[in-house]
Amino acid sequence: MTRTRLVGGSAALGAAVLIVAMTAAATAQGPARFGIGRPATPQEIAALDIDIMPDGTGLPPGRGTSADGAAIYATKCAQCHGKTGKEGPNDVLVGREPRTGFPFSQDPKLPHTIGNYWPYATTVFDYVRRAMPPTAPGSLSDDEVYALTAFLLHANELIAADAVMDRTTLAAVKMPAREHFVPDARQQMPTPTPTPTPTTKPKPKP
Repeated sequence: MTRTRLVGGSAALGAAVLIVAMTAAATAQGPARFGIGRPATPQEIAALDIDIMPDGTGLPPGRGTSADGAAIYATKCAQCHGKTGKEGPNDVLVGREPRTGFPFSQDPKLPHTIGNYWPYATTVFDYVRRAMPPTAPGSLSDDEVYALTAFLLHANELIAADAVMDRTTLAAVKMPAREHFVPDARQQMPTPTPTPTPTTKPKPKP
């Protein structure tokens, strides 16, 4: 009788352990949905999908000149980058030196400016549009961003003072540093399969 009770108790304990293990496994996997949030609307996605490609793909309609951008720069940019874009205290934006070579790895003190380091003019538009000014990123209109981009490109001696920047002319600007940047043509290496760790069995006691 005592033996029967022990066997029954062991079976009940085993079932309880199995249930706990199954519950823990289900909890670790998590539910398919948590029942919060909602799908983003096309308008919400479009508001965030503002990437500008190096060739100008994604540039919006609009236009601006260096003269238009000068006043915007003085009001919203000069306090961080200096009156002419060279003084700081934040990143130096203007400067063409060195005009030959690309010695940035040999001299880390050289400022990486739009005029001597950036490979694509479209990147100026993309960055200013999404991140500037830091107190109100994304607040500039597309015409203001084109104007600021024109101001910075002219300050770096890359376009004429009266040049109009728009989705066509901006993409056509040739940056001095472009030849120093090439696409990464390396193929992605396959993820290696982890090697199982051998299990050492304890030696039986003599």
